[in-house]
Amino acid sequence: ITLCVTAVQIRFPEHIHMFANYKTAILLHNAAGLVVTFSFTLWFIYYALVSRNMFKVYVPSKDDLQYGILRQAKFYLLTYFLGWANPHHPTPENKFNPMQKSAYLAIMFLLVPLVSLTGLLLTNVSPMRDLVLLIGGLKILIAIHFLLACSLCAFLFTHVYLATLGKTPMAYIKPMWTGWEEEEGEEHPHKAS
Repeated sequence: ITLCVTAVQIRFPEHIHMFANYKTAILLHNAAGLVVTFSFTLWFIYYALVSRNMFKVYVPSKDDLQYGILRQAKFYLLTYFLGWANPHHPTPENKFNPMQKSAYLAIMFLLVPLVSLTGLLLTNVSPMRDLVLLIGGLKILIAIHFLLACSLCAFLFTHVYLATLGKTPMAYIKPMWTGWEEEEGEEHPHKAS
């Protein structure tokens, strides 16, 4: 959220004045970007080297691609509003539905690494001048960073909306914070993975 808010002032400094000045917005944006990049790196190391299940958790299977994505899209676009049950039932081994896997695959393996890399290049252009020129120059780098960031912001709003599609608007949000989810017909919550 800090990245989104500071980016608005950085992108439109003549119209937006949320922070003390332009320099403050840049400093906050860069600090938040470094925190996100560091957090992403820890996430990647954990799933790739410690748990060793990154591909199982985040990469859609053949069945997910052939049938699951359409089944899940139909649920989100139509059958949810008719009161039908979600076709995906999360388990510790299969916690994301096919659409979630596809979205997280694009976000965590493409968008976040690229927005982090372009952001790091923009933080200090001088040492990487040749790489910036290879990409097409500073204006192209800024445009790429901006478009990637817009995609991540769009995902953020979509994610919040889809998280409200539980039995109650907070039914999916609470487990994201606590790690515990109640299954239908159970009195006691079970650990969400």
